[in-house]
Amino acid sequence: MRVWICGARGSTPAVGAEFNHVGGHTSCVAIGDDDGPPRLVLDAGTGLRNLTSVLDGAPFRGTILLSHLHWDHTHGLPFFAAGDRPDACTHLLLPAQGVEPIELLARTMSPPHFPIGPHQLRGDWSFGVIDRGNYRFEGFDVLVREIPHKGGKTLGFRVSDGTRSLAYLSDHAPQDRGSGPHGLGALHEDALDLARDVDVLVHDAQYTAAELPQRGSFGHAAYEYSLELAAAAGARRVLLFHHDPSRTDPEVTSILEAARALAAGSGVAVDLGRDRSTFVIGDEQAFTIH
Repeated sequence: MRVWICGARGSTPAVGAEFNHVGGHTSCVAIGDDDGPPRLVLDAGTGLRNLTSVLDGAPFRGTILLSHLHWDHTHGLPFFAAGDRPDACTHLLLPAQGVEPIELLARTMSPPHFPIGPHQLRGDWSFGVIDRGNYRFEGFDVLVREIPHKGGKTLGFRVSDGTRSLAYLSDHAPQDRGSGPHGLGALHEDALDLARDVDVLVHDAQYTAAELPQRGSFGHAAYEYSLELAAAAGARRVLLFHHDPSRTDPEVTSILEAARALAAGSGVAVDLGRDRSTFVIGDEQAFTIH
């Protein structure tokens, strides 16, 4: 299973030299076979633009799953050149909320907010919904659970090829379900289901524990929680994700170093989600993010 981190920033893009290493594009993760093109995409933030270069001139043919409908997870859709062309085929699914999916998307992607609506994207686009359950998309088994996040129904995903697995909890406020054993948020069953025994846990790391009392109501987690969840669920590696848009490269690197120190001896490895990085889930001894 090969994974492309196309966008790892949270809330809004970050622009400037001080953000170049980690990157400033918002949430988008693409998944494919070890030697094949990406065909399953998790979220469509501005990082979705980077997927076009990954495809290297080929059209996108696959499925996009939206965890929720906040701007930083949808604004890449009309700028996805590999999907907005006559020979592309895209199946887009978003959380079921009792409203037709294309109507929900059109609330922000249509005049006067945007020049075109979702139905005007070129290529073969179809729109549907997902909810809690088990699915099969693009050759991968996908477990879907609802996770707490402010401002609309939000889903987390567990993707498996039968041998290797990745959990994706990009926007997660576990403190909304209780304080948990160390005041960082509850180790609730939905999060544990998603993270249980996965090879890689991609998790919201927007805040620190020290920031949580003032900022926890915004709907995101402290990076320390992701380590606690990984240890409780048996996840082997944490990929810190959804970095705060104000956090510079040195500041994000400091969080990575602190997380590695905190996880030392736990058996949980810690890495950093960065724009335009890729890795293959397989041999943990040779795990390298490029």
